[in-house]
Amino acid sequence: MNWGPLVAFVLNAFVSASNLTVTVSGPPTLPETASHTLHPSLASFSIETAFFIMYVGNTTSPNILTRDLLQNIKDRIGIPAEIRIGGITADSTFWDPSLEAAIFNFVDNTGALINTTIGWEFWDAARELLPEGTQITVNLNLESLNFTGALAVAESAVQGLPNQVAAFEIGNEPDHYFSFTAKNYSNIWEPWSRNISSALNFTTPKFQLAATADDPLWPYNTIAADAQLDCVSALAAGVDDANTVEWCSEHTYQYSVCDPTRTAIATLPNLVNHTRLAQYLDLWQPRIQSVRKQLGSQAFVIGEYNSVSCSGCDGVSNTFGQALWLLDTIFYAASLNVSRLYLHQGGPLALQSATQLNKGGFSFYDLWYPIDNLNGPVQVFPSYSAYLFVADTIGSSRSLKIANIYPGRQANGSTITTAGGDTSSGQLVIYGFWDESHPTGTNFPTKLALLNLQIYNQTQDEIRPTASFNISSLLSSINTQISVRRLQAPGADTQLANVTKWAGQTFENGTASGLHIEEKVEGGIVTVEASSAALVFLENDAQSVLI
Repeated sequence: MNWGPLVAFVLNAFVSASNLTVTVSGPPTLPETASHTLHPSLASFSIETAFFIMYVGNTTSPNILTRDLLQNIKDRIGIPAEIRIGGITADSTFWDPSLEAAIFNFVDNTGALINTTIGWEFWDAARELLPEGTQITVNLNLESLNFTGALAVAESAVQGLPNQVAAFEIGNEPDHYFSFTAKNYSNIWEPWSRNISSALNFTTPKFQLAATADDPLWPYNTIAADAQLDCVSALAAGVDDANTVEWCSEHTYQYSVCDPTRTAIATLPNLVNHTRLAQYLDLWQPRIQSVRKQLGSQAFVIGEYNSVSCSGCDGVSNTFGQALWLLDTIFYAASLNVSRLYLHQGGPLALQSATQLNKGGFSFYDLWYPIDNLNGPVQVFPSYSAYLFVADTIGSSRSLKIANIYPGRQANGSTITTAGGDTSSGQLVIYGFWDESHPTGTNFPTKLALLNLQIYNQTQDEIRPTASFNISSLLSSINTQISVRRLQAPGADTQLANVTKWAGQTFENGTASGLHIEEKVEGGIVTVEASSAALVFLENDAQSVLI
């Protein structure tokens, strides 16, 4: 493949004192390394099964905050974010049609959640309280090795969620139990998916494969790497012999506090850096490519992800820095042809790790706390606004493609080497978006995402650095007026939503507060302060969002 056109985007980047400058040279046309058409539900959610009702409420007492936050996203795109109901507690979840409550979580005297039982009101809440049209992936219990129990949950979901079940997963992170190999995992998964499909009269593939946890081993093609249970190895072992697989899912947590060794490196500067992110997500490139060839262009999803596993890290995951990390993660994954990413929401569970940092309450990486808990009151965190940034980027378009413009794609598929011109040490990133249905088509991008990942904390006294992005080569005319919406906070360490602004507005109560601000810029140079991001609309493509 010829990687030249995208590499040619980068002309130079240099550091002047603490300020940065990037000048982009064209061509402005859609590069051959651009992604497939972006799925409108690119930025979706995974909600832990045992915590789902805490998030959405029940039909007699809905959680208004959750409703409003999810509706904001639908209002911008036209369809809702997808919801995966699953996680580690899905592998100990059972169905009881006589249960009067929506859910019952059995917790022993040590505080460990042993199992979860759901009844009809569980599906009533999912159907009635999520935004209309929400597509749902249901995670079934594999670890109990009880096919009848898994089938019962699947049957109840299909009955309780007419036309809303997008997919079923069999098991959560099965590479963490039973010492599964690709072969013996497939020997169970394949007949289960086939028999559930037959029992529920599915005529098309309805299952999402794998949901595995372990990162790909590097280097590839070693005995250890080949022995991993993942999407590719399971497909090679015959898991789809019955033609039941529609999508394949793997999980990504870039950092962890599951043990002291990994806790030590789960820091804000490590998180908010494009080079580290690209090094991490690049590990999945061979799997993404293989799955897309076998199952289709939209087949690979990151079915569960967040910044720091074992429920996040206080002072890292609950900061504005995670919002910037989310933008880079979602857009970089999309540029690698990941179809959708499901951001996990839930809380610490004693069964995850005996050495984990967090105990009880909700997770520090959650975008909001729907109820008061050990880790804080009901609140929205700065990271939520990153999902609004993504939603406004996609908008109503159904023909949008993305490419990483800066640092730019290398011949090996990565964006992390200085050979491509990145002398900003992973602090500056540019993503371009081309809309094939727009009058400019593939000749010019319609939007740009400009990320300045330099760490600036609100506790610092010095003047906040800035970066100047010269994007004039991507405009049809140097006099073209462009519009800019900004994602801003007092610093990367900010933990409050009421000072985190998306296009001038805050969302601490679930709905917009303040005036919507969209700047007009001429001359093709956009300045972005450290620890912030800007969404740039080109060719008069900006559309006002009515709040």
